[in-house]
Amino acid sequence: MLKEIKVLLYIFTILVFFFLCLKYYLSDAFEKKIYRTHNNHQKIITEFSENLKIFKSDTDGIIEYIDNEKNDSKKKFQFWKLIEND
Repeated sequence: MLKEIKVLLYIFTILVFFFLCLKYYLSDAFEKKIYRTHNNHQKIITEFSENLKIFKSDTDGIIEYIDNEKNDSKKKFQFWKLIEND
């Protein structure tokens, strides 16, 4: 008898917990609070992005392409010397 009452009390407690959670998260006050928070975050992101500094790109002309068809002689690159055994 005592065991059944204990199980019913546990089930009742769990159901009340879920009911109160749903009631809170589906309430209008919570939705207004969330909307204000999201709106505030959007405002902060907009203000921050307007104050960002934009740097000029200094990577133009860094890559040099080697055309192997025009250059018949095979150039031995320096990093191969590290691999060769002397």
